[in-house]
Amino acid sequence: MTLEASERAVAVGGMFGPAQLLPLLLLLFSLSYRTTGSRHLRARAALQKAPRLAPSSNVRTRDAGQDEVSAESRWLAALEREKQPEDFIFRRPLRCLDMLATEGHFTFTASAEEEEEEEEEEEEEPSTCAAFIIGEPGEVVGLKLSDVNVDCDAGDFIKIFDGWVLQGENFPSSQDHPLPLHRRYTDICSSSLEAAAGRAIRSSQNVAAIFFRVRRPGGGFTLAVEKVHNPWPCNIVSPSPEGSFTMVLPHQKRNCSFSVIYPVEMEVTQLALEEDHGNQLGPRGRSSSGCLGSGDYLELLGGNGVDTSRMFPVAALCFPLSRPAQIKMACDNSVVRLVSSGNYVNRVSFRYRLLPPRRPSATHHNGLDVDDACNAE
Repeated sequence: MTLEASERAVAVGGMFGPAQLLPLLLLLFSLSYRTTGSRHLRARAALQKAPRLAPSSNVRTRDAGQDEVSAESRWLAALEREKQPEDFIFRRPLRCLDMLATEGHFTFTASAEEEEEEEEEEEEEPSTCAAFIIGEPGEVVGLKLSDVNVDCDAGDFIKIFDGWVLQGENFPSSQDHPLPLHRRYTDICSSSLEAAAGRAIRSSQNVAAIFFRVRRPGGGFTLAVEKVHNPWPCNIVSPSPEGSFTMVLPHQKRNCSFSVIYPVEMEVTQLALEEDHGNQLGPRGRSSSGCLGSGDYLELLGGNGVDTSRMFPVAALCFPLSRPAQIKMACDNSVVRLVSSGNYVNRVSFRYRLLPPRRPSATHHNGLDVDDACNAE
């Protein structure tokens, strides 16, 4: 299957538009997080329900405060026991459309029902499954396959992508990723399954994706996910609608973006660029003059997709700020993008928080105005 055909086959892109798909992915992320945390909740609940022995006459009783400390100590000890090596690996089935936000082993197994559904739709292009993996901003994602049982000759495939692909758009964009697009795909069927199963693949940022199709009942694979610390985070999808972050580019000629897949209020608290050209504030098109014509600047982008090259430029900053710059972005995706020439150490710090459901006004605290930027053509 060619790269173009692979992208067309991603059913997740065909079933939903970007405005519907991005919130769906964050919902899946929330569910995944809650599933992982449920083990700790069950441990606490079990402790609360455990029978308490009445103190005997020769045992000195403790006050209520000591009892609370003891109960908390027992709870912490239970959590530590859960973290022992024999129980450390989190395991669960992998769904056809899934979001993975925790380390563990995730197993997909094709069922007879799925084969029957594909036979009913044999005149149409078979559907493709997709799992999106996300880590914390300061992490990259490590992936490894095992127990691979697919029939590549019959049309099965497994492809791992360095980033995300949503509705034909890539994150990071081709302008921001160090590798060309074709090298960001790892096709498991292009080599022997034995060799592919033992290969460790690491993403360039905190997100990755796996696209797959397995037709034969009983066929499937297990995906191992691990998180690895990244000392220089670049091109990040925030797993939360609120937070703060500092992005640093130390003498690196590259572009780094921080994407928040929520409508947010963004506040840039610090901007350190070695080259100053004067700030360009407010909605504007891309041009070769001003900030955008310099080699070092900060962009604020808004849009309803994930490809930063297709998003609307809300503001460009390339001068030290006398006070924090705030802007409300009623977009499905709000992005802070730092462009660096590689000649200097560039740094930006910012905070973001979720906007209320009601559409915000277009007036902002530091003179930044947006006239419905997300709906602009």
